[in-house]
Order: sequence, then C-alpha cells, then structure tokens
Amino acid sequence: MATLIVSYPAQEGARFDTAYYTGTHIPLVERLWTAHGFTQAEVLFPAGEQPWKAAVLLRFASQAAIDAALASPDTPEILGDVAKFTDIAPVIYRAGD
Repeated sequence: MATLIVSYPAQEGARFDTAYYTGTHIPLVERLWTAHGFTQAEVLFPAGEQPWKAAVLLRFASQAAIDAALASPDTPEILGDVAKFTDIAPVIYRAGD
C-alpha cells in the first residue's frame, strides 16, 4: 500500500472549512480517484495546538496508482476545489510501498 499525505499548515487568520472538506472535498477525491487505485481516506484534525490545521492520508494500491491518479484528467478538478474550503497551500508528500 502507498500513501499520499496532504497536510495543511496552521496559519494565523487562515480559513479552513472542515464541514466542506469532509462533506464535499474528500468525497470528490474518492469519486474521481477510485478508478486509479485509490482505496481509502483517513482525515485527521489536530487535538489542541498543533503546527497543522488538518491532514489526510490518501491510501492507494501502489506508488504507480498515485502516479496514475495525479496524472489523470480529473486531478485539476480536485486541485481547483481546494480554494472552496481553504486559503492554506497544502503540503503533499508520499509514504509507503
């Protein structure tokens, strides 16, 4: 299994709509990337003061599946949706496999 980790650093005065993120954005990711080997999303919100506002662990069948999802024609729709719930630039990295 491979994981794409997307985190949102905490920033003074930044906007992050948790309801939109969990109710709309994550389902969009699931719908558009499942065909490319996406298997599961685990959303994390910090307890107490942390250096990040939110994070998600996006699980894929393999690193090749992550590559396929990121290269898919659906990815611009996912990236374009980010502005609807936050003004924080996400930090993205990989783990696993």
